Amino acid sequence: MRDPAPAKLPPDAERHRRAIIWTAAGLIALPLAALAWNFTTAAPTVAADKARPAGMVWIPGGEFTMGDDKSDEMHKEERPGHRVKVGAFWMDETEVTNTQFARFVEATGYVTEAEKDLDPRTFPNAPSPELLKGGSLLFKHTQGVNPLQCGAGDLPWWRFTVGSNWRHPEGPGSEIKDRAAHPVLCLTYKDAQAYAKWAGKRLPTEAEWEFAARGGLADKKYVWGDVERPAGKILCNHWQGKFPATDTGEDGFKYVAPVKSFPPNGYGLYDMAGNVWEMCDDWYGPEWYGRSPKDNPAGPVIGHDPEGTGYGQHVIRGGSWLCDEGYCFRYRATARQGLDTLTSTNHAGFRCVADPVAPAAK
Repeated sequence: MRDPAPAKLPPDAERHRRAIIWTAAGLIALPLAALAWNFTTAAPTVAADKARPAGMVWIPGGEFTMGDDKSDEMHKEERPGHRVKVGAFWMDETEVTNTQFARFVEATGYVTEAEKDLDPRTFPNAPSPELLKGGSLLFKHTQGVNPLQCGAGDLPWWRFTVGSNWRHPEGPGSEIKDRAAHPVLCLTYKDAQAYAKWAGKRLPTEAEWEFAARGGLADKKYVWGDVERPAGKILCNHWQGKFPATDTGEDGFKYVAPVKSFPPNGYGLYDMAGNVWEMCDDWYGPEWYGRSPKDNPAGPVIGHDPEGTGYGQHVIRGGSWLCDEGYCFRYRATARQGLDTLTSTNHAGFRCVADPVAPAAK
């Protein structure tokens, strides 16, 4: 026996029933659609915010022109301009400070290279026993010198000073107790690597550094644009006056400045020009740009070694408080040079980067 056919509802009741069904379906579908939209649009931002390491800025990565075809003979290491692609990463918003480095030393007991004497058996050809003592190269104001007539190995404003290190960046007797927010100085590449590893980070490649320094601007001379002093305002800590004799301090500083003393670039990074040179992970090659690969380049396999130390140079970027317009015009976006792996100075520091996923130990 077949079941009886269901009774038909009156037209008004049928319309009411259908309205209830469609309303219920809409109430179910709406949260699901919102969830899907949130996953595809808002979720990456929320995830990135939650994952943001303290004191770091997200750099989205992308393709850009690295270097400059128009650089002059004095800056020929910036040629040629070439297209480069880098992935996304996190970057310290400031140079590593004395406070941050002190935490590392306190936690690990680490002793920097400038605090240790060198083994004379390792360096039998050292020109002077004093150069084997713990210390750093320090800048000294020097009168009566034309820097453009000085050779690369004869820069009289640099003096090796025994007892100068990150705790005493101007030599014995100097202190950092009132310089907590200043970039840490007088470190070698090895010291910077040790800090980065402890912090779960790494040093940036040169390509990553330049991409981040540009702050989203394409083909600009400075990290803030094409004009050195927009509306007459100095936007980074560099030398004003006659180098190496007199710095007028027109920018407010005659030495290294505390981090965040000048406005950030378009990515929110401070001091990507001037203040202190920043160490990169790459070995330095003055002609490397002519054969650099496009995707995530990592520098040559060994560094340029003009001083004959046998250790080679790593890349430093960004210029420093010692750069002036006439001699060391290197607080520009494309400026680059090398620093010997063994050398520590009071015009070079560093900042770190981290990959989207925590970087593996090298």
